[in-house]
Amino acid sequence: MTLDRIVQDTLSALRFYSRLPIPTRSNEPDAYGPPDMDQLAYAIPLAGAAMGAMGGVTLVAAVALGFPPFLCAALALSVMVLASGAIHEDGLADTADGWGGGRDKEKRLAIMRDSRVGSFGAVALVLSLLLRLGAISALMVASDPVRAGLVLVAGAAASRAMGIALLRALPPARTDGASAAFGQPSAQAVLACLLMAALIVAVILVPLFGVGATFAGLIGLVLSFYVMIGFSRRLLGGQTGDVSGATQQISEIAFLLAVLIYA
Repeated sequence: MTLDRIVQDTLSALRFYSRLPIPTRSNEPDAYGPPDMDQLAYAIPLAGAAMGAMGGVTLVAAVALGFPPFLCAALALSVMVLASGAIHEDGLADTADGWGGGRDKEKRLAIMRDSRVGSFGAVALVLSLLLRLGAISALMVASDPVRAGLVLVAGAAASRAMGIALLRALPPARTDGASAAFGQPSAQAVLACLLMAALIVAVILVPLFGVGATFAGLIGLVLSFYVMIGFSRRLLGGQTGDVSGATQQISEIAFLLAVLIYA
């Protein structure tokens, strides 16, 4: 695989998973349609790392301007959320509303399809933002802004891989949803995605925080992943695009908190 192919696949993944103005290529038949997961899965952690880098750069710049840690963390997280178009936050809110408000599978799926945000979704969003803000600002205090920013890069990459892995681990809960339109990625594609994410985590965390922090972060990702599988299987009988987004959010929180223990 050539470097040009990796760059182009990463840009294609960024175009779908963000609101960044990524130019299209002449040989792309449907640049804004559902991505080919088997082709792009390995590049999704790279796209996540790019968005995490945007947050990391913002974090360092905010510190240079003299802002306090919590405000620096808020600015960095704001950039990351804006860059992604809040796609994963939307999935978290819809999942929380469906899981919390529905009495059976059909009702839960109907609630998740509703674009309105209910009380469960609002609470989930607030808690997600607060936990990430607290973890980022605590990482800055425990280490330094540059290392905290690099943890954002690793977390953004690895958590997106967990969302893709969920699409493979469970069948689609509905036949007409977004995840059904994408199709389940192949085992080889998911493996490539996970290996890329693990490589990014190892390259960043081992030199900065050591092997213990690296394993803690990976364990946090795995535990949150299996928790989401268990709930999604029991409550929905499968997965949806919203659950994939919620998995990214929960995984990122678990990763940041786990690394913070060793910071």
